[in-house]
Amino acid sequence: MQTPVRDTERTPDGEPPAPEEHEEREEQKEHETRPDPARRKRRGPGPFLLLVLPTLTVLLAAAVFLVATDRLSGLLGGDDGDTAPAPQAVTDRVDPSLLPWLRKAADRCDTLRPSVLAAQIDLRSGWSNDGAALSGPSGLAGFTPAQWRKWGEDANGNGTSSPKDPADALVALGRWDCALAERMTESRTRGTVNGDLLDLTLAAYDQDEAAVTKAGRVPEPALPYVRKIKQLARQYAQFDTVPSPLPDAGAPPRDGYLHRPVLSTTLSSAFGTRQHPLSGVTKLHTGVDFPAPQGTPVTAAGPGTVTFAGLTQAYGNRVVIDHGKANGKRLQTTYSHLSALNTTQGSTVIPGTTLGWVGSTGLSTGPHLHFEVMVEGQYTDPMPWLDGGG
Repeated sequence: MQTPVRDTERTPDGEPPAPEEHEEREEQKEHETRPDPARRKRRGPGPFLLLVLPTLTVLLAAAVFLVATDRLSGLLGGDDGDTAPAPQAVTDRVDPSLLPWLRKAADRCDTLRPSVLAAQIDLRSGWSNDGAALSGPSGLAGFTPAQWRKWGEDANGNGTSSPKDPADALVALGRWDCALAERMTESRTRGTVNGDLLDLTLAAYDQDEAAVTKAGRVPEPALPYVRKIKQLARQYAQFDTVPSPLPDAGAPPRDGYLHRPVLSTTLSSAFGTRQHPLSGVTKLHTGVDFPAPQGTPVTAAGPGTVTFAGLTQAYGNRVVIDHGKANGKRLQTTYSHLSALNTTQGSTVIPGTTLGWVGSTGLSTGPHLHFEVMVEGQYTDPMPWLDGGG
């Protein structure tokens, strides 16, 4: 049976094409509609090549030119022969006329140094004397009106006391810091706080005295301030290098300035860093320990006045003697863990006066005398101060 063909496919005379002719025509149509690979039209460049690439090329060439000319300028010193200016040192922010006032403020107590006060001003105001609102902090040191009423004074004698006067502000800040240092010294003497005196002073300034006393050390919120001030102070260290008639705070005026407080020539623990035998904390051992039998007399190491005699939590029964000035520096000695006291606050003593007896009160592992020497509130090794006798 023949395959039917469509009526539209007919020969010129109206007759349907033969099957062979029909197949040839179908192949011809298929060949005409199939694209010829050799005759495909080549695609031109796209928008990226026409627009973006030339722009990038120009920018790259300009950058290369600028870098090359900048390097050349650096090698030749520029058009005027000058190199780029170096960053300004922090000390350049300080008016040289303020340096004597900075030193005068720091001289109020040996806990402070000009570099520390300069660091406080830097962190507080960046040495800008622009005032804020009338009710807020103003001047270099950022005193509030209430703070200024307590600490401000007419330091330069110009007839006006103002936080906007740089000399007045610097001296007032020194007064404030030194008052805090004195109270921190007293707290440390009583054993209610422990730590570096400068750190405790800065912490009390940043937070308040109550926060330091409650923590018994530098409280956590004050640590960033203390670290920042000490870091900045290193940048102002040149302000501390001024001739001073006073010797180094830790140097005794001569060997044997003080007498031994007990009849003992041996030590069970020396001055320096150690692990505390009870708490296990590694920290500075602020004095020396003389082992002695319970009840051994403890005597004053030098002439002076008893500024504290009482029971403390860490040191037990404790006595503190102020010996006045030694080569211009305030000298104190302390006697701790006594079994009982034989003196009172305000008493005048001489070398050999019995202050109490060896014991083991407070945080102690056994009968001994914990003896300290402090110069301007700073702990120092007692041994160079002591003679060989009792």
